[in-house]
Amino acid sequence: MSQELEHKEKDFAYNWVSSSRFLFYVHAFCILAFVLGGCYRLYHSRYKGKPEIEIQPSTKYTPEYK
Repeated sequence: MSQELEHKEKDFAYNWVSSSRFLFYVHAFCILAFVLGGCYRLYHSRYKGKPEIEIQPSTKYTPEYK
């Protein structure tokens, strides 16, 4: 009987303390992975700076006409 009791103590389904600890660490790791993945994605697609675009002279604050 002691072997069965010893086996149940190590089993994931029967030992609530070790299973909840394991699930907590899995949950924490998943959240950390999603946060780091999101930060990497934001860093990868960050704002690269002001692009050089040509503005029509007639649409400026002081328009220039031909």
